[in-house]
Amino acid sequence: MADNTSPSSLHVVLFPFMAKGHTIPILQLARLLLRRNATVTIFTTPANYPYISTSLSDTSTSIISLPFPKNIPGVPPGVESMDTLPSLSLFFPFVSSTKLMQPDFEKVVQSLKTPVTFMITDGFFGWTLESANKFNIPRLVYYGMSNYAITVSRVMSFHNHLFEGKSGGDPVIVPEFPWLTVTRDEFNDTFNGRDTDSPFAKWTLDTTLAASKSYGLVTNSFCELEPVYMEYWNSKLGPKSWSVGPFCLGQKVTKTKLLSSQKPSWMVWLDKKLDLGSPVLYVAFGSQAEISQDQIEEIKVGLEKSGVSFLWVMRRRENGVQPTSDDEFEERVKEKGIVVREWVNQREILEHEIVKGFVSHCGWNSVLESICAGVPIIAWPLSAEQPLNAKFVVDDIKIGVRVETCDGSVIGFVKGDGLEKKVKELMEGEKGKEVRKKVAELRNSAMKAVEEGGSSWRCLNELIDELQNKSITS
Repeated sequence: MADNTSPSSLHVVLFPFMAKGHTIPILQLARLLLRRNATVTIFTTPANYPYISTSLSDTSTSIISLPFPKNIPGVPPGVESMDTLPSLSLFFPFVSSTKLMQPDFEKVVQSLKTPVTFMITDGFFGWTLESANKFNIPRLVYYGMSNYAITVSRVMSFHNHLFEGKSGGDPVIVPEFPWLTVTRDEFNDTFNGRDTDSPFAKWTLDTTLAASKSYGLVTNSFCELEPVYMEYWNSKLGPKSWSVGPFCLGQKVTKTKLLSSQKPSWMVWLDKKLDLGSPVLYVAFGSQAEISQDQIEEIKVGLEKSGVSFLWVMRRRENGVQPTSDDEFEERVKEKGIVVREWVNQREILEHEIVKGFVSHCGWNSVLESICAGVPIIAWPLSAEQPLNAKFVVDDIKIGVRVETCDGSVIGFVKGDGLEKKVKELMEGEKGKEVRKKVAELRNSAMKAVEEGGSSWRCLNELIDELQNKSITS
């Protein structure tokens, strides 16, 4: 399909979940659609509007605010995103309340002047399928997960009886992929058979069912990264996964020559490390991670003992409280490390040429950004599908090493000595050279995938063509 489609013939509605890890990729996807001359309308809420508006200020995107539900038990007034939620324990009341936005969503969709070709809504918004069907608009689902994670999760949900009689860490062979072993602890309890009756389990199954009845999935991945799992999903499971990423490559990192006074302090610090030729380890666990103070203390021990230069972002608050400064630690390591407590542009950090490793929770956005920057990973999963992503990173695509927990569990406590060992392995050892070479190869594949004629470029064009033809004939 050519890129000169008239704007009025392609209108895409996007509705991301209210969390930075879900919203940022959708804003990147918006840019990919705008490059196809699409009319793009994004739905959000008043408190999230300013961030989206600023992020897309150089585009013609239409942004529509819907009122966020009020009086949600446990959720403070004015809180409209996961990033400002006091605790992750409030996730379920927060996410399930979004269904109350359905009447307002439908009212606005019905009033849009340009016919909607298709909508892409977050996997958490299963209720949007009913809205889409009401107006005969194809709904595609954005899960924010890899083809590997969704495929292995779905397959094991059919075989969760294999976990019976096993402990949480006992390996089980995946029948459809006999080279893979998984453990019960690597899955959401709804998929591993531990929880099938709770309100959360019912909600999970409802959203999964809504996804299965949708037109397809839009996946932030590319076929060269996980061809076996993408092919299996599309041939055996479905609905079709359209891998059109990495979304982050839709917007190039601008490396403008700025004076030091114009740069964030962390970028000035990285530049100094580059001048010294001192490789930096980036440490960050995403915007949702809740890490105990005991674990934070062990991270300090591991980083300090490793002797490696590091930039550590402490982003999440425990129970809504920002971690306090440890002046003594920061004074001791000031020649080697820096602790940042402000928002940072993670992609800019990873793209900095002195950053040579990433201690990551293995959220899928972080994995892709690391691949696109050619930076290998120390995999430290904390929740959700992150244990599966960590397995994929270390065992399948081989671009990282796994952190060692005290008891060998998937998500467990990590001692400082164990972290030190893995940091040195990645930054200084032979294993680090191996994974660095592999991630450089994948980086090149990712770049080619999104270029004109690449696999992701073609896939997005095919999706647009298919749905435009559908709207003409229906």
